[in-house]
Amino acid sequence: MPETNPKKILKWLKTMPSLNELRAEFPQEWIAVERNMLAAYQRSKGDKAGEAKANPKPATRPARGKAKGRKALDPALSHYIQKRMAQLAIKDYGLISASGVKKGVVRFNYVNGFIIKSLLFAEGLARKPASLAWFRLLWPLVWQKKRLMFLAESEGIYCFYSRELIAALAGMIGARPCLEIAAGDGTLSRFLSERGVSITASDDRSWGQAVKFPDSVVKRDAREALKVLAPEVVICSWPPANNDFERHVFKTRSVQTYIVIGSRHEFATGNWADYRRQTAFTFDEDKALSPMVLPPELGCAVYVFQRKP
Repeated sequence: MPETNPKKILKWLKTMPSLNELRAEFPQEWIAVERNMLAAYQRSKGDKAGEAKANPKPATRPARGKAKGRKALDPALSHYIQKRMAQLAIKDYGLISASGVKKGVVRFNYVNGFIIKSLLFAEGLARKPASLAWFRLLWPLVWQKKRLMFLAESEGIYCFYSRELIAALAGMIGARPCLEIAAGDGTLSRFLSERGVSITASDDRSWGQAVKFPDSVVKRDAREALKVLAPEVVICSWPPANNDFERHVFKTRSVQTYIVIGSRHEFATGNWADYRRQTAFTFDEDKALSPMVLPPELGCAVYVFQRKP
């Protein structure tokens, strides 16, 4: 674990420590996160009295644990750590709720596993474009649906693509040069390339602990990839919430279309502050494409940004 040096702390944070590790090292930040999450919960219930109780004056007692005696963190760094804690806490709760399993190993039985593998996977965990017709026919037969994303997310998989979605995206992109940012394992670019799209997959590989990056995914962060390749079309699947790289898409003059595959829940994916702040593009959900992202229980959405004349 790093010392009090902010640079060392940031370097450690890039190793993606778990929520338990963060709580142990930064107990005061966790106190603030718990307070804010409780306040948000009370607001959602319309409980003003509970909200007041959830927002007492900041604690003045020294933190317990490893961080005792540590100098106060820089406010910006403290805010970043709190945001990361909140994201992990929400994700952990969501995974437990989604899987329906609180203890032990999560796995499919034979029938459910066979159907899911036949619909969504080729070999191992290599995804394939799913037939929307077959998916709609067989998916209702799966009674362990909640376990799919619990297992998939541990492998860096956040959604699945139908053949119909890939065909529609290929038609939308056409012959224009395309760049996928934050491409992960490059699955989406692979599917589009097989449809004849001229596309480059790029990723800064900061999520190397969860994702296996093939050689086809260029190691570049979004800003550098946009500058070097100057694409006309950019696509991103499941951009992290409140990320700091999508804003560079809107600043790149060559970009005419930006396609985002994500969630219709704004807290889950994308930087909505930047979406609304930018003025160069119009954007809206493509409601014909959204149902083509699987599974439907995720509440997926496809947003299309078009540069204004």
